[in-house]
Amino acid sequence: MNVLAYLNHDMLVFVVRLFLAAILAGFVGLEREFKQHPAGLRTHLLVGVGSCLMMTLSIYGLETYVEMHENVRFDPARIPSYVISGIGFLGAGTIIVHGRKVRGLTTAASIWVVAGIGLVVGAGMYFEAVLVTLIVVLSLFLLNKIEPINLHKDNRKTLIVYGHELLQLSDIVSTLQASKIEIEKKSVEKLQNDSETQKKFVLQCRYNRNKHMIQAMDNLMAFQHVHKVENGIE
Repeated sequence: MNVLAYLNHDMLVFVVRLFLAAILAGFVGLEREFKQHPAGLRTHLLVGVGSCLMMTLSIYGLETYVEMHENVRFDPARIPSYVISGIGFLGAGTIIVHGRKVRGLTTAASIWVVAGIGLVVGAGMYFEAVLVTLIVVLSLFLLNKIEPINLHKDNRKTLIVYGHELLQLSDIVSTLQASKIEIEKKSVEKLQNDSETQKKFVLQCRYNRNKHMIQAMDNLMAFQHVHKVENGIE
């Protein structure tokens, strides 16, 4: 009877930890799911549950084997250490490098944190797991809404504007500056067509946010004498 009660207690603890890991990891995955990232709810939930399972195995799964072999050294931190290092391969799969842009770092970090949450839950540290989950979820939801203050404008783009010969460089410069875009270099070239003379403006720009460049391009296209606006090399 005592053995049965002991097994029931262990089973209850195991079930509670797995479900708690699934819930906490799911909260983090929901934010990624809402923003349509490759690793969403299911990926984060599976990582959290799997990490919890590995931690539970490390703590409780080998007790009987260790008791049967007195000379066996037992290190409960070995399996979790492999989980932490192994989860890096999964996180690397979410990182996309395109030119000067790197995307997916936040998703990779959230997967890594979810693995840690699962390990903590598996170790029975419920308060710490809930606290970390709240911090992570609030960070993902709220900090993205805050306009970051960048002292250095890291985004660069070569903007090419085609227009009528009446188009003035000063109009283009004022439009870009109104959209918080700095101009590093600029050049003007005349293009002679059969029907009319056009101008080609090549401007190397720096800016903080992509929306600034999109807004500037829309404003340039609103000019009567602008025929075409192109993005050059980023």
